[in-house]
Amino acid sequence: MPATPPQTQSHSDRSVGAAPTLRAGTLGTADIAFFVVSAAAPLTVMAGVAPFAIALGGIGAPVGYLVAGVTLAVFAVGFTTMSRHVRSAGAFYAFITRGLGRSVGIGAALLAMVGYNGMEIGVYGLLGTSTQDTLHALFGVDIPWLPVSLAGLVLIWYGGFRSIDFGARLLGVLLCAETGILVLLAGGVLLKGGAHGLSMASFAPHNVFVPGTAAVLAFAFAAFTGFESTVIYRREARDPGRTVRRATYIAVAFLGLFYAFIVWTVIQAFGDAGVVAAAGSDPAGLFFSAISTFVGGWAADLMHILIVTSVLASLLAFHNAINRYGLALAEEGVVPQAFGRVHVRHRSPYVAGLAQTVLGAVVVLAFWAAGADPYAQLLLWVNTPGMVGLMLLQLLAAIAVPFYFRRITHQEGVLRTVVAPAVATVLLGVAIVLVCTHLDLFTGASSLVNTILASVAPVVFVLGLVLARRLRRSKPDVFERFAAEPADAPDAEHAGAVPA
Repeated sequence: MPATPPQTQSHSDRSVGAAPTLRAGTLGTADIAFFVVSAAAPLTVMAGVAPFAIALGGIGAPVGYLVAGVTLAVFAVGFTTMSRHVRSAGAFYAFITRGLGRSVGIGAALLAMVGYNGMEIGVYGLLGTSTQDTLHALFGVDIPWLPVSLAGLVLIWYGGFRSIDFGARLLGVLLCAETGILVLLAGGVLLKGGAHGLSMASFAPHNVFVPGTAAVLAFAFAAFTGFESTVIYRREARDPGRTVRRATYIAVAFLGLFYAFIVWTVIQAFGDAGVVAAAGSDPAGLFFSAISTFVGGWAADLMHILIVTSVLASLLAFHNAINRYGLALAEEGVVPQAFGRVHVRHRSPYVAGLAQTVLGAVVVLAFWAAGADPYAQLLLWVNTPGMVGLMLLQLLAAIAVPFYFRRITHQEGVLRTVVAPAVATVLLGVAIVLVCTHLDLFTGASSLVNTILASVAPVVFVLGLVLARRLRRSKPDVFERFAAEPADAPDAEHAGAVPA
């Protein structure tokens, strides 16, 4: 099927009283992939987190990223199959509603909003510290983190306020830059043969199955957070039935293979015998040391700058996803209708974006006023519950797939609708357990703090169930039409009954 050309706002759309909508038919496969891969922040994940995976799991760490990629690819099988049938703007919560019922779906909607906000707002602390580190490394200048974070809030608000194609182009440039510096590092290592020659020992079973493997897997699964947001852009995609599916698989495949390849090349830069000690003694400097040795000091300086742009790209990607969830929930009648306003010119959900920016500013200022550390507390304490929340959403979506297909007439195979979702449910359940039992590796906090952080997601979900119960009593019309298929969806009449 040929791609539908981008739609522009017609004269009738601009007539008095006509409400503007999101710009349909704008995003291609590459555009959506840019959004979701940018959210994962590959350079930040590699330079900032991968050294800890190596220090704890040894030279077998690359396999952990491959395992996480394969797990999420299995999840994507059922997820993308269902995306061909469910056309609601609610993305994750719509999938869960169609499979597990409106009450669970409303709980998932609240969890999605808290999860995505947690993943984004905490990163403003990382923006402040990354910029501090970059300016100190390059110019010896020390600046406070708060002005940087607040300036970042304004920049991200503006990026979300502009049209979605503007955001896609910007993220495309930033993503190419941050992945490009990692490819440059890998090329330097490979051309010079590493520290002591190239080795494939990282993939030997005795180096993979070690006591630190569970920790590596926890880091690896966390590195993919946000990849599933492809479905959020369905309304703005060209040929969404194909585009969303392709973008999802491309994102998972790219991240899994790229992460594993880059971690392996960094291991080669120090040698199998020396990399664990190097990662343990100076995790923050591991990638900078490698690129300085194999490419040059100028490349290390460039990497410092690109880490800042990597963080900005991740913030913009999550901001756009949050805005579209806010728009969808406003259309559902669950949040104030003002959140559903779309800018006449840019066709962006600008009120939802402004509200998200204000919320971010309040959280950032609250942590600053409390004297909290922007990395150890603002980033990790806000980001961690968001990460757990999104993983829980993935689990619920995997469970929902077979239940949904049991209720509708379809021609999808059992492998896509039952087997793959069942396998994904088990694997994602294991991944959540691994992450929650190794939260100390992510936060460095006490057991009490980690217990609280791990409890946020399930508590939010339960509050969502309570909200669903209240909506069912006080606003039965809102409850009944929650996550309903749009009236213009070709197969809306065949979507199947939604359990309460």
